Amino acid sequence: MCLGIPVQVIECGEHFARCTGRNGEVRVDLSLVGQQLPGTWLLTFLDAAREVIDAERAASISAALNALEAAQTGATDFSAFFADLDREPLLPDFLRTQQS
Repeated sequence: MCLGIPVQVIECGEHFARCTGRNGEVRVDLSLVGQQLPGTWLLTFLDAAREVIDAERAASISAALNALEAAQTGATDFSAFFADLDREPLLPDFLRTQQS
């Protein structure tokens, strides 16, 4: 299984960036996203950046990865990882208009 891991750029070169994330510092291939400014968040798979993301999405992905780790240790309450679990799910806009 390949998981997307959010990392933040510390220092950037032409083809690779030094980044920090949940697994410490990593060298990330920038072939698909190009050079990025320090502070930029990237979603990486196998140490290759696939997408530039914002800090909010990075935090959501990190929370989901923390929930996965908790599940592997036997946890069953995931409310601490997903702030929206206690709300009624909303249909996307395009489906709401079809219900009328």
